[in-house]
Amino acid sequence: MKKRFFIYSALLAFSFVSCNENEIGNGISESSEPTSSLTADAIDGELLIKFSPEMAGILDNYFTTRVVSSGMTTRCGIPSTDEVLDILGTYSFERVFPVDPRNEERTREAGLHLWYKVCFDENVNLDVAVKKLSKLGEISKVQCNRRIYRIDNRKAKETLPFGVTRAAAEHYFNDPELPLQWGYVNKGGYAFEQSWAKAIAGCDVGCEEAWKLCTGDSSIIVGVMDEGVMWEHPDLMDNIWVNENEVYASDEDNDGNGYKGDRYGYNFATDRGYISTTSTNATGHGTHVAGTIAAVNNNGLGVSGIAGGDHAAGKKGVRIMSLQIFDDAYASTVAMEAKAFKYAADNGVVIMQCSWGYNSAYSNIMQGYTPGPASEEEWETLYPLEKEAIDYFIKNAGSPNGVIDGGIVVFASGNEFAGMSAYPGAYSKCISVSGIAADYTPATYTNFGAEVDLSAPGGDGDYYGKPGSDYDNAGMIYSTLVLEGKPTYGYYEGTSMACPHVSGVIALGLSYAVEQRRHFRAEEFIELVHSTATDIDSYFVGEKMSYYNHSSPGSAATKTELAKYKGKMGRLVNAAALLNAIGSAGSDMKLPNIYIAPGKNSVIDLARFFVDGESLEYNAEVVDSNIAKVALEGSRLIVSGESEGFTSINILVNGEKHHVLVTVRDGANSNGWM
Repeated sequence: MKKRFFIYSALLAFSFVSCNENEIGNGISESSEPTSSLTADAIDGELLIKFSPEMAGILDNYFTTRVVSSGMTTRCGIPSTDEVLDILGTYSFERVFPVDPRNEERTREAGLHLWYKVCFDENVNLDVAVKKLSKLGEISKVQCNRRIYRIDNRKAKETLPFGVTRAAAEHYFNDPELPLQWGYVNKGGYAFEQSWAKAIAGCDVGCEEAWKLCTGDSSIIVGVMDEGVMWEHPDLMDNIWVNENEVYASDEDNDGNGYKGDRYGYNFATDRGYISTTSTNATGHGTHVAGTIAAVNNNGLGVSGIAGGDHAAGKKGVRIMSLQIFDDAYASTVAMEAKAFKYAADNGVVIMQCSWGYNSAYSNIMQGYTPGPASEEEWETLYPLEKEAIDYFIKNAGSPNGVIDGGIVVFASGNEFAGMSAYPGAYSKCISVSGIAADYTPATYTNFGAEVDLSAPGGDGDYYGKPGSDYDNAGMIYSTLVLEGKPTYGYYEGTSMACPHVSGVIALGLSYAVEQRRHFRAEEFIELVHSTATDIDSYFVGEKMSYYNHSSPGSAATKTELAKYKGKMGRLVNAAALLNAIGSAGSDMKLPNIYIAPGKNSVIDLARFFVDGESLEYNAEVVDSNIAKVALEGSRLIVSGESEGFTSINILVNGEKHHVLVTVRDGANSNGWM
């Protein structure tokens, strides 16, 4: 990454120091023979193993009858495996993913219930442990539980905002520091004080026109997988996801999902509900990212968020769930990350914001980088648990009866100046985001390549920083921040900052789809985001000059040929074009079928399925009242199960008749749809 220090600006390329395919043979079948050693970044005395599906019954029976409430034991109940665990000196054995009764069925369909973490004597050689476990026919995959580190642990320092842009000379909202957020609205000119380079009008994500249509909707939840998000930040707290069933950071799991005290999300690094933003090496990165997506708009305070709602109009923005995987000295692991993806899908997140990743495979070893996976096949072989967890989110987030069926995963492409995006973002089912400066040119640090899908403003201090100037935040990205445990605001740059611009635009687009009562499959919406984005290849002409460590005496100029970026930066995400296309895309929302148990109720808000549904009148009658009964409270349809069987409900609205099928059956979970 860039070796530079500046106030409030850091290329926080969160990097996985990986175990490569010659280290442990991840994804090994019973006939595989891993032969080479592990690096120090594989956790001694820990492995992640996946059992064959045929072993599920034995595991279930053993864990039902033997395991204590913590979910841990020292054995698994499979004789040959237990023999190896004895040899390894195993002291704990547990499912990677806690049992959540509400989602256990789909967990099993995805095979995630077969993943276990085994902890054993740290003095046992990991190569030996892998070989012994890999030879067992009951086990299909073995991988290390490797640590995940932040490369950059620098703390931000207090400074005053400067560099008022011409971007927001005419505010849309009354947030006083919106003029600093050129990534939303860019009017061009010499955009930054003390800068010698120009900005170009329109080099932004199109918020000015998009905000005329929509400012956000609280039904859309974005998961920020990062450092913790300061949920009590005054410019964020109104748009923070809240699990009403839980008491913050308590030792009780009130909703039975396997996580205690998870009121605002969860800290997977410490396995607690306490979201930490004040630890010694905290950088405020997660809070900065969250502000770009959903800082509260029009509250007369601080900054704006792309989908932050309109406080003055009583309109909530999208909600942020904190999925903390980095916390000071607590190194995250692959298992923690995988748990965060599943937790997000199971708790309502539809967009995963991930400003981290492995180093690019093309990163320069001479610059201190450890190259990551070079292909999707290599990545899947190295990190099978990671891929399965991402796939689970993509498949299971959202709802077939909601605005989106499936989840969208957005990753930063990386900051190693490399010609290939980093994984997991380079995975074909994820969105990989590159960073640009305020004149459409590639940011000096950004990764690029065929794997990159979209670009967005990421800031470029080396480009906009005038040589010899003491100012170090020109042209960077301004957002919410945490400093010494206190809420504040500041600058960062990097694809870490470009990434939430894309997540924010997607969240704003889905919010407008909610208002327009449009339904999308996840892959369908991703294609719409891409097709409405702006082609910027025409700007990649000639050379771009930047000054590495420009505030230091004698900083040297670096020239970059722009032609090499053509076709490799993705298209610039465009909120206005996306929102304008939503009305004629996707499909109409459809009333869900109802699946309930006798003696139980299911409630559907009919207004969610019709444009201006809050102002409409509804009539409903059930065909067979012996099976189910119905009642209407305004737009709320209340269906009560009477006896097992099938029937239907006729709903009249706007002169049109709609039909809802009702199944009443013992054991139904009253989730409102089949």
